[in-house]
Amino acid sequence: MIEQKERGILLYNKISSDNNLYVKILTSKDEIISGLIFGGSSKKKKNIYQNGYFLNIIIKKRNVNFPNSISAELTQPFYYSIFNDKYKLHCLLATISLLNISIIEGQKVNGLFNLSEKIIQNISNSEKWIIDYFLYLFNLLKLIGYDIDFKKNLSQNYFNLDSLQFEDSYNTESIIFPHLLLNKEKQINKKNADSFFQIFEIILQNHHLNNMNLNIPINYFKFKKLILDYLSIKNEKYN
Repeated sequence: MIEQKERGILLYNKISSDNNLYVKILTSKDEIISGLIFGGSSKKKKNIYQNGYFLNIIIKKRNVNFPNSISAELTQPFYYSIFNDKYKLHCLLATISLLNISIIEGQKVNGLFNLSEKIIQNISNSEKWIIDYFLYLFNLLKLIGYDIDFKKNLSQNYFNLDSLQFEDSYNTESIIFPHLLLNKEKQINKKNADSFFQIFEIILQNHHLNNMNLNIPINYFKFKKLILDYLSIKNEKYN
């Protein structure tokens, strides 16, 4: 039997049979592993295996024909404050859902774990985290092969959603790029936040997920709606 120890983020869990859980975990080695946690949905263990939790895990594999057998315990960072803030909670769920579909098991994406750990800690500890989260999503795109190098294109105000290139002038395929927002030179509002969401969604869905017959997860759209609704109310209040 092969046994290995890892640290990881729980991305997905589902009851497979009786009290057993099928799980997917992003490890600190930037890979997704899956396996069974026997008794993982029991009253004693279910609070450990929540999506988004950081875990120290032990993976056992009898042979190539058997699924991994996984056991785990909670580890730092602990971020209970997130669960008392609906915006942070929905952001965490969106992040985990996006990670779950962005790479496949067996694929290695260097830097993905550290990038995700840092933004989760930022969301937990900071009061002003939304722009950092937007930057995280662009960095996620970069890691999976879609580098939107906006810092080298500050003079070009438009972004072509078809060619994924920056442009000087507007056309029917382009959108105003939120340079000032991402450079933290302008406060977030509904218009520039919505522009960011549109760019991110077009790139992820049309140029990545379509290749795998997948769709952007519902948790992402719930988070987006929550943010845009908040900004709409805020903008009306101060206008």
